[in-house]
Amino acid sequence: MTDLDFAADHFALFGLGRAQGLDSAALEARFREIQAEVHPDKHAHGSDARQRQAMQWATRVNEAYQTLKVPLARARYLLHLLGHDAQVESNTAMPMEFLLAQMELREAVAEAKVGADDTALDELRRGLVAEMKAEYQRLQELIDARRDYAAAAGLVRQLMFQEKLLHEIDDALEAVLA
Repeated sequence: MTDLDFAADHFALFGLGRAQGLDSAALEARFREIQAEVHPDKHAHGSDARQRQAMQWATRVNEAYQTLKVPLARARYLLHLLGHDAQVESNTAMPMEFLLAQMELREAVAEAKVGADDTALDELRRGLVAEMKAEYQRLQELIDARRDYAAAAGLVRQLMFQEKLLHEIDDALEAVLA
């Protein structure tokens, strides 16, 4: 634990550059290495102070890993590091076209759930996942290549909305298939 910097940002902790386009395999490998070094079980026979330090490190490493492995959480964190608040709590403004499309999707999900139509729900889910995949690629371009952080922040807010809808579809599918 001596060569690790507790104050380092999540990217630096894992020896990765600050980028939305992250090498997931490198993140996973580095996480496993650090976790093996700081895991509390490895320090179980150390002093109380050493055990507390190991617990703090394990918590810190897990938190950093969880943030970086999820593209939306990574984008929010990266924008924060770059000095751009995505304003997820205070800015709910979204393009009208996007909002109308989301309302239509929500209505379709509700109808499919009431009708116990797992095929329709699955189709809605596949469509939303495909749309979100393209938007995550666009988010990476906005942050890493174009450095258009304001547009990226807007897209983060939209993706948060879509992630919530995706969970609703998953819940509806679970209810219908139960």
